[in-house]
Amino acid sequence: MRESQEKGLFWHWGVRMYRLRWIITFFWILLFIASAFFAQKLPDRLKESGFNSKGSESDIGFSLMKKELGTSPSAVNIVYTSDHLDLTSQQVKKNILQSLEQLKKQSYVEKLDFNSTPRLKKDKGIQSVVVELKLKNQQALNHFPEIKRLIGKPKGMNTYVDGDIATTHEVQHATKKDMAHSEKIGLPIALLVLLFIFGTLWAAILPLLIGIMSVSLTLGITYYLTEYYSFSNFLPNIVMMLGLAIGVDYALFLVSRFREELKRQQSVEEAVAMATQTAGKSVFFSGFAVLIGMLGMLFIKLSIIYSLCLGGVLVVFSAMFLSCTLLPSLLGILGHHINSLKVFPRTQKRMEDSILWERIALSVMKRPAFLAILISTLLISLMLPIIRMKVEVPTAEVLPPSYESRIGAEILKKNYDVRKSSPIYIIVRTKKKVTDISSIKSIKKYEDKIQRLPGLLSVQSFINVLGNRTPEETFQLLKIKGTYDRMENQNLLKGNFALLTAVPRSNPNSAEASNLVHQIRKVSTNDLELYVTGQTALLVDIMDRINSGLPLLMLFIISVTYLILLYAFKSVLIPLKAVMMNVLSLGASLGIVVIIFQYGWLTGFLKITSTGYVSIIMPVTIFCIVFGISMDYEVFLISRIKEEYERSGDNELSTAIGLQKTGRLISSAALILLVVVGSFIFTNIEITKALGVGLFCAIFIDATLIRIIVVPALMKLLGPANWWGPKWIIGK
Repeated sequence: MRESQEKGLFWHWGVRMYRLRWIITFFWILLFIASAFFAQKLPDRLKESGFNSKGSESDIGFSLMKKELGTSPSAVNIVYTSDHLDLTSQQVKKNILQSLEQLKKQSYVEKLDFNSTPRLKKDKGIQSVVVELKLKNQQALNHFPEIKRLIGKPKGMNTYVDGDIATTHEVQHATKKDMAHSEKIGLPIALLVLLFIFGTLWAAILPLLIGIMSVSLTLGITYYLTEYYSFSNFLPNIVMMLGLAIGVDYALFLVSRFREELKRQQSVEEAVAMATQTAGKSVFFSGFAVLIGMLGMLFIKLSIIYSLCLGGVLVVFSAMFLSCTLLPSLLGILGHHINSLKVFPRTQKRMEDSILWERIALSVMKRPAFLAILISTLLISLMLPIIRMKVEVPTAEVLPPSYESRIGAEILKKNYDVRKSSPIYIIVRTKKKVTDISSIKSIKKYEDKIQRLPGLLSVQSFINVLGNRTPEETFQLLKIKGTYDRMENQNLLKGNFALLTAVPRSNPNSAEASNLVHQIRKVSTNDLELYVTGQTALLVDIMDRINSGLPLLMLFIISVTYLILLYAFKSVLIPLKAVMMNVLSLGASLGIVVIIFQYGWLTGFLKITSTGYVSIIMPVTIFCIVFGISMDYEVFLISRIKEEYERSGDNELSTAIGLQKTGRLISSAALILLVVVGSFIFTNIEITKALGVGLFCAIFIDATLIRIIVVPALMKLLGPANWWGPKWIIGK
């Protein structure tokens, strides 16, 4: 990208922003006030996690279970514990049911009964009640505060409400706390860092203002969109993290260049124009690089990924648009006053006169091959844990151990057989009525086939419940008055549909259970239509969609990013190096996420509870976000090096000067990003924590090892070849 004194498109854009500065500023202020009003209400509108694969076999199966077999659309678990009472005794169980009388009377309660799942332990201080509701998840979430209020608290017992509805409700609460936490912790620290970097109050405030407005605008737009679409409740935290990080980052570079141009140009208008021509142009291209990473998520057909894609695209575009419109206008209004209200003046003088970064670049270029190999080996070593990465669909584990639904989930997992509480469901659709003799024979034959599959503990259907008799005997039993109704009430059959429950020998989230789902789906059947669903099948379908979309996602992001940088820098090798460096920093950061969240390293220090796995969406999300953000520093650093190279024609000197002029700025930008992103490591939701860790590590690696050491080393090794490009690209 050529940053020169030519008065191009971006120069004229800067002039236009300066001349319309008061109108543009007033417009954005009004829009900010309007969006801020709705932004704070957004978490209450987000009523699902997004961990589903709409249109997949498991999703269709879930829908058929509810629609055709009459299973409850939603449910909550109430877990009771006591240190001194026998919660399995008839009298205590009677007391528990009495405490739930008010809840049972509600019209939206389908039925209420003790958990029939076999226990793993004979702990008499544990009891569980399942409340099945007639409500869909979103309706149940609206009624959840009332449900909790109607749950009595029997004397001598502790109660914990668990289940998808409870978890979603608490995620909403945790999201609000996390947003407040990031504002209270991240913003003040970021302001202090900006004051130290710029040395004046006005220059420090502007980047924070752009970051805050980017977040507010995005959340306000998303609030409006919730009228028509459903979004994941993890969206606000991602928007907050990305918006503050990228918004501050972009504004930092533009404000810094404006202050530099004020010393060179004859007027404030020309300073704004040249800052827009140089740093503003870099922001524009960098923003598109990040947007490519966000848009790549569209290749993964999952609701949560679509939600994060929307939030990412909106907040990056908002940050880029605000940096190219509002920020030049504000700079035009402030003019030379941006250097008023000084703080740390002596420190600023020493930093401006420092040649530290030039010395670092020259030192690196004395032994480029050794340093490039050393750092690359280190980063590749950090990537190795990815080979053994275990992914799962998170449930209540996304919440801290202190949250009620997380406590309830842990108690159930330790005391009840999770294999039987989360089995593999097979919905069977017959050509004739299920009660027809031919249908019974077909179901029996199919059941016998899958019973022989390795890894399967048991299979149950209405045939087993009726004594596992011959098809002829089962046919006769179903004719007896009341038998069919009893089977229908147990949601085992209805019309042309029947339900088979397959229990795996291993944990539902294990690789063995997933393999069992694949085997069941491969079993041949001539006259039955089958849908395999359940928690394990959902995990399989999500993984299938990720695995099928990931190659296209990677190809799209890498190739389009390369082409944009090829156009920007008119060089073949520089974009290739940028892609390679991004892969290294991305892989190393993802490896660190595995080490912490799966292996449990540093969990005490970071106040993280190791889940033993990585959230299934984490690799995709980190790849898309990190690949985009990493381009920021590449664009800003190489832009300045290229500018110097065009003046001097000396590759080594231009690299040293480019690093000197951008090193402090890139390090400062990285420090602010680390502060903003790092504040999310200590929030409540584990997915946000993991993303915070991944981004923190990626930014740190990228701004230090990659940009300060590897890039200068490779620039030295390749020499003039860095700037080679075909004539049809460079236009000469």
